[in-house]
Amino acid sequence: MRSPVLSLTWHLAKSSGRRGLQSQLLAAAAAAVGSLVLLTLLAAYLGAGARADRTAWRTPDPDRHGTAIQALATTYVRDEPITVVSLAQLPHQAPTPAPPGLNSFPKQGDWYVSPALARLLRALPPTQLADRFPKSTSYGTIGAAGLASPDELVAVIGRSPTDPAVSESADGQGIYDVGLTARSVVSGFAGTQRSVFTVDDQSAVLLGVGLLVVPVIVLASAAGRLGAARREQRLAALRLAGATPRQILAMTGVEAAAVGAAGALAGAVAYAALLPALAEVPYGIGTWYVGQLWVGLPWVVAVVVGVAGLIAVSAMSTLRQVASSPLGVAQQSDPRRTRLVRLVLFVAVLVYIRMSTHGSTLKPGTLVALMVLFYGAFWMFGPWLVDRLGRVVGRFARRPATLLAARRLSDDPRGAWRTVSGLVLAGFVAGFFTVGLLGIVGLDHQGQVAVPTANAADARHTVGEARRLLRAAGVDATVGTDDDGFLLGGSDGVVARVSGGPAALDTAVTVLQPLAAGRLPYAGAYAEAQDAAVTDRLAQLGTATLAVSFLVATASAGLTAAANVLDRRRTYGLLRLSGTPLKVLDRARVRETVLPLLVLAGGTTATGLYAAVQVNKAAGSTISTSGAVQLAVCVTLGALAMLAAIGTSRPLLRAVTADPARTTD
Repeated sequence: MRSPVLSLTWHLAKSSGRRGLQSQLLAAAAAAVGSLVLLTLLAAYLGAGARADRTAWRTPDPDRHGTAIQALATTYVRDEPITVVSLAQLPHQAPTPAPPGLNSFPKQGDWYVSPALARLLRALPPTQLADRFPKSTSYGTIGAAGLASPDELVAVIGRSPTDPAVSESADGQGIYDVGLTARSVVSGFAGTQRSVFTVDDQSAVLLGVGLLVVPVIVLASAAGRLGAARREQRLAALRLAGATPRQILAMTGVEAAAVGAAGALAGAVAYAALLPALAEVPYGIGTWYVGQLWVGLPWVVAVVVGVAGLIAVSAMSTLRQVASSPLGVAQQSDPRRTRLVRLVLFVAVLVYIRMSTHGSTLKPGTLVALMVLFYGAFWMFGPWLVDRLGRVVGRFARRPATLLAARRLSDDPRGAWRTVSGLVLAGFVAGFFTVGLLGIVGLDHQGQVAVPTANAADARHTVGEARRLLRAAGVDATVGTDDDGFLLGGSDGVVARVSGGPAALDTAVTVLQPLAAGRLPYAGAYAEAQDAAVTDRLAQLGTATLAVSFLVATASAGLTAAANVLDRRRTYGLLRLSGTPLKVLDRARVRETVLPLLVLAGGTTATGLYAAVQVNKAAGSTISTSGAVQLAVCVTLGALAMLAAIGTSRPLLRAVTADPARTTD
């Protein structure tokens, strides 16, 4: 016999009326936002790895029987790194294949630049940049296959095997040269060593994914519970009429999965349409190629199916009472209490995290897992705390709106928690990435240029030549061998202290280049590259994570608040019939949100601050004191955005209570 589940589900969905359609549209919207954010996070993670892999050809695997010499160097202009790859074909050897982005192996005197570097060469005076490269009047362009980003500054230069830039003199390594300078004999360009400017990008994105994935899951789960009260009443009636628990669960799962799949598919379409705009968002070395952010059709299908499945499971999890006690649900006689086991589990997770992080170095994957565990534990603990908060506030309430809010908190703590959970969990992110921003303690290299030399005697001889070159270029500088700023890192060389700003500094680096045989002169940005690559990524990650966190929190609050109005329209109608003013109902809704926010968001923000202090302590770094203002701004804007999102459902409250007698029918 054919199952009536599908036909009955379709019939009930069609006959649910305008209010039912509104709940379904809200659930689909939540699914769309969740799908869009998840696909964007996945794109950033996979894309960061893909573009980091595109830099590995610049440090290929060495081969002592190779056919060419490859030398990597790094120079800076306007504090932006330029990767310089020098290549020399060895005589009497087989031709070396072309590096990625070039059609052929560069001949001696030929040079190629990335499109971004070509624009910079045209924009800056030759004495600040172009004079660092060969004197030929023309150059080729490096294709996208050899670049990690459209904004990356890269040059490939063909040289003679005897050129100092590729000779053994270029093989010297100072303490600042790791990852920035290298030389080897190669036979091709296959390698696994990523550029220092991209090697940590994917790990940083993974940290952001760990911070954001739980709030997104919370949003998707909340979508499955939209319209839960109306669904429970309707299905309880069917259960009393003879429907089996299995049929009830199947009907709910099919309806929620269909709505979730439609919304998730809309989010996937929005992700595909937004790819060109997402590619323009800078991260690390710059913007993206669109193809780097396309996750592929299998991942898109997996996310759509995952979001739809999560919404279906969330919806079915609300029907335990319908299956076991349909009469109690129909009479609305069972307040949704929470159990003490939630507090026990939360404390146990905190103890486990504390033991796992005490005196140990965490890998990025382990750190992400612990953050997800903390979020999951707080997600379970939140409703218990909301329940207890409602009871305490109800005991001391003196105003009708406060009493109504307290009763709602204690009667439906899970629903109240879903409204504020996004911002509460975002508070942890805000605390971690504002006051807790890493500030590496280092020496002052401002306005200094270092010229490495082979020995102290060469350094003393180089001082006079450096003064002459700088004077001829019109650069005001003091030159000597004293290195009180430790810019030379303990090596022999000359330090020029330049006055006049970035233009004068770039000119000094350019005119001093002939003095550094085999190695390029460098300024403070070169010496600080390793630390800056980490701190810059964390700063960018913090900004992006905060923005997405508050976006998800605002969407979650607005959707849940609107759904709560629809679910409680019978309650609101009865209160209106008993003489309760609409203004009191609205105030109660607002206080129902503000009370948990003050307690829970404050707690998670303090936890984020504590985590940041511990991370900085382990890294031997300082705390950003200016972040206190940023934290206050973030929390204030987040709270205002959430209250504004809740305020958008005020017209809906007015509409559902316009005819209270009909609403309570």
